[in-house]
Parts: sequence; structure tokens; C-alpha cells
Amino acid sequence: MAYNDLFLRAARREPTESTPVWMMRQAGRYLAEYREIRAKHGFLEMCRTPELAVDVTMQPVDLVGVDAAILFSDILVVFPGMGLDLEFAKGEGPVIHNPVRTASDVHNLRISDPIEDTGYVMETLKILRKELEHKVPLIGFGGAPFTLASYMIEGHGTRDYEHTKALMWGEPALWDELMTKITDTVIAYLSAQIDAGAQAIQVFDSWVGYVAPRDYERSVLPYTKRVIDALTVHGKKVVPDGVPIIHFPNGATSMLDLAQQAGGDVLGVDWRLDMKHVVEQVDERFAIQGNIDPVALFAPDDELERMVVEILEAVGTRPGHIFNLGHGIHKTSDPEKARTMIRFVHEHSARIRGGK
Repeated sequence: MAYNDLFLRAARREPTESTPVWMMRQAGRYLAEYREIRAKHGFLEMCRTPELAVDVTMQPVDLVGVDAAILFSDILVVFPGMGLDLEFAKGEGPVIHNPVRTASDVHNLRISDPIEDTGYVMETLKILRKELEHKVPLIGFGGAPFTLASYMIEGHGTRDYEHTKALMWGEPALWDELMTKITDTVIAYLSAQIDAGAQAIQVFDSWVGYVAPRDYERSVLPYTKRVIDALTVHGKKVVPDGVPIIHFPNGATSMLDLAQQAGGDVLGVDWRLDMKHVVEQVDERFAIQGNIDPVALFAPDDELERMVVEILEAVGTRPGHIFNLGHGIHKTSDPEKARTMIRFVHEHSARIRGGK
């Protein structure tokens, strides 16, 4: 099997004969093989056990045919090293039992050491590079400072962010101290992933779409930019042409102009904005990742094909397109539909890029 470097070439805006595809949450519950492992092990146990994390990471590469692997882990694994009591409660998702609400809570937070606290992630990456040597590239990832702060402050997932915004608005100096500690942790963690063999890094800002543009510009963007700038420099120290950095500000379609100021090589976009508008609004120095609605995998094949073609034609021959869902694949998705989507992308993008 020849090495498939479509993803890396697209991330660097180099010419590709077809458009690469990977899917957020591609290693997960929609696969029966994942559910079989998950039935025997807790979620954090899987993240912390390299053999299990490797098996799960490899599943969509071998079973679905994606053009890149993404590390199986979670953005919150840095929390215990910072002094937070993290649990993935059954039916509830992540719960932080000692949320950060006061000045003393912020002062007591540590900057996590990526080797001492999350060395299992680095071991997983090292094993995966060997497993993927003749297959596809490996993506590492972490959370952006705002998204990590929101979990840290609220203590769980939410859609309101009342405690987070109250701290951001009411105590800007304390917010800066908190965001600086998170930023330093993220930089160290993702730099260590690059050292361990990650060939690209995605920075997930999963919940930044709940922030108004003025607040994003003032209280979020500076920290995200600092992360991406540091990783860009570090990646160029590791390999001559650098490690591509993907910035995914989910829900930030109202402020793509601001999101681009964070830097990076690839801008991930969700499905809430038509790809024609994305192409118009995103500077050509960025590759674009996205952006079909994840629920499209429940559509009839002819409609799914129409949606795929619409996105590909909107991008046209612009270099640097990575096809992805607008967010994570739904747990009840049919793997066969994912394979069908990937086939549609490869076939039609080859036609479009070949000028046919």
C-alpha cells in the first residue's frame, strides 16, 4: 500500500489530484468495533492506555478509508495535571468536581507537564506513527483556551456559560491569569505531541460560537493566537516545512474575519455557512477544512452526493481543501454512509480538479 499524503499536501495548499477526507470523532461510537472495546473499558481508561487508544485510532483508517488518522483522546485530559478532578460520568459526559470559580481556585491551578501528566498520549502517538508509516498522516489535537476555560469554570458542558462570561466580563485580570495558565498548558501539551510524532495539530475551539464578536476579539483571540503562533514556530523547529496547524472555531461563522487573525495553516468551518461564502471570506493563505452537515450522513445517497458536489464545486480548483463534517460524526451514523461519502468526495473532486 502506497503512503497516502493527500491530507498533508492539502494542508500545505499544494496541488492534489483529489480532495482528502477525514471526519471529526471518526474514532468513536458509530463503529461497532469501537463499541466492543468501550463495553469493556471506561472512556478515560481508553485514553490513558496506549494499546487501546492505538486500536481505536486505527479503526476508521482500516474500516472506513479516511485520508488521515486523528489521535483518540479528549481535549480535557490535561485537566488532572492542572489540579482538577475530572470524571466522565455515564450519561452525563465530562464533569469537573472542583470547578474554577474564585481567585484562589485560579491561583491554585498548575501548568500541566505534558510528559509527567499526559505521557500516555505521547506514547500513543509514537506507536501510531509506526503503525501508520505506510498508510496515512497522523493528526494530534487539543482544546483552545476558551473552550477549556468554559468546561473548567462551568464544571460540565453547557449552552449558557453564565459563570464563564461573568468571570470574563467582571474580573478581567483574573480571566487573564486563568487564560494564561491554560494557554501555557496547551502550548506545552501540543508541542509535546509534535515532538512525539503528530504530523498536524488541530486546535478545537468547540464552544467559541457562544461568544459575541466583541468579546472574542478582546478576551479570546489573543490567547488562541498565542497558542497557534507558538505551535507554528515549534513545528518549524521539528520539521523544515513545519507542522500544519488547523484552527477549528466551531460556530464562529459570524466572525470568520476575526478567526483568521488567530493564524495557522488551515481554517476549519462548520456547516452553518455556505462554502461559497467561506471561499469568498477566507484569505487564500489558508487551506479550508469542512463543511458538510454531519446529519447529511442520514440522507439518501443521491441527496448526499448532491451536497458533496455542491461543496466541492464551491471550492473549485482552489488549492488546500480538506473535506470534513461540519462537526463530529453522530453516534448513530451508518459506517457504510461514511464510506459512501468518502467515495463521492474522491470521485467528484478528481473530476473537478481535473477540469472535467
